[in-house]
Amino acid sequence: MDINMEETEPFVLDNEQLALVRKQEARIRIRKGFLLIINSIVMIIVLFPLLYAVSMSLKSASEVYSSEFSFFPEALQFSNYRDAFNVAPLGQYIFNSFVVALSITIGQLISGALAAFSFQFLESKGKELIFALVLATLMVPGEATIVSNYLQIGQWGWLDSYRALIIPFLTSATTIFLFRQFYRSFPIALYESAKMDGCSNIRFVFQILLPLSKPAIGAVSVNAFINAWNMYMWPLLVSGSDRYRTVQIGVSMMNSVDSQSIVLMLAGVVIVLVPSLIIFVFGQKSLVKGLFSGSVKG
Repeated sequence: MDINMEETEPFVLDNEQLALVRKQEARIRIRKGFLLIINSIVMIIVLFPLLYAVSMSLKSASEVYSSEFSFFPEALQFSNYRDAFNVAPLGQYIFNSFVVALSITIGQLISGALAAFSFQFLESKGKELIFALVLATLMVPGEATIVSNYLQIGQWGWLDSYRALIIPFLTSATTIFLFRQFYRSFPIALYESAKMDGCSNIRFVFQILLPLSKPAIGAVSVNAFINAWNMYMWPLLVSGSDRYRTVQIGVSMMNSVDSQSIVLMLAGVVIVLVPSLIIFVFGQKSLVKGLFSGSVKG
C-alpha cells in the first residue's frame, strides 16, 4: 500500500515579521536586564551590613579605628575568631543557645500541632472565639508582659535556669495559626474515617496528620528556631551566669573599653550569624512552601 506524503514547505518569516520578532526579543532582554540590575542593587544593599561586619572582624584594632575608610582589611586577622573564644566562654554561650532554640522549636511544634488539631477537627462551642483570642495575643507586644512574666518566674525560683529561658516560649500563636491554616486543606472525612477505624486523637495527630504536614512543620521550625536563637531581652533579664547565658548576651558583653574588644565582638557577631544563615538558606523553601500551602483550600 502506497502512502503519498505531501511535501510541506518550511515556514519562513518575511522581513516585517522578523523585525517584529527581533523587537519583541529585544524588549524581553531589556526587561530582564533591568530586573537584574534592580535585584543586584537590592542584594548589595541587603548584604552590605553582613559583608561589612565580616570585613571588620578580619581587621586589626588599628585598622578599625583608622580615620581612612577601607572596606577590605590590609591583612586577614583570623586570630580574632580564636581570641573571641578565649576572652569569653563563647562555646558555652553557643551551646546554651542551641539547647534553648531546639527545645523551644520542638515544644512549639508539639503544642501548635495539638492546638491547631483541636481548633480544626474537634467540635466544641466557642472554639472560634477562643481561636480569635489566641490570634489577638499577636497584637500584644512582648514588652507589655515582660515585667509580669519576670516577676512570676522569680516567684517560682526559676531565674538563671533553662526553665526560665524555655518554658515561657513553648507555645506560640503564630505556630497555632500556621498549623491550623494548613489543616484547613484536609477534608474532615479524613478524621472521621480514622475515628471509624478506632484511631485515637493523639494517634491521628502523630501518625496521620503530622506526616502529611511536612511543609507546615518546615515553616514553623525555621521561624521558631530563628526567633529563639535571636532572643535578647528575655535572656538578658533571667540569666545571670555564664552557665545559662545565651550567645546574644555573651557577644554583647564582649564590648568593653579595650580597643581590641571591638574586633572580637564583631568576630562574635559573625559567629552568631552563621547558624541563623544556615537554617534560613536550607529551610527557606520549606518556609515559603509552608506559608503558602494552606492559603488555598481544597
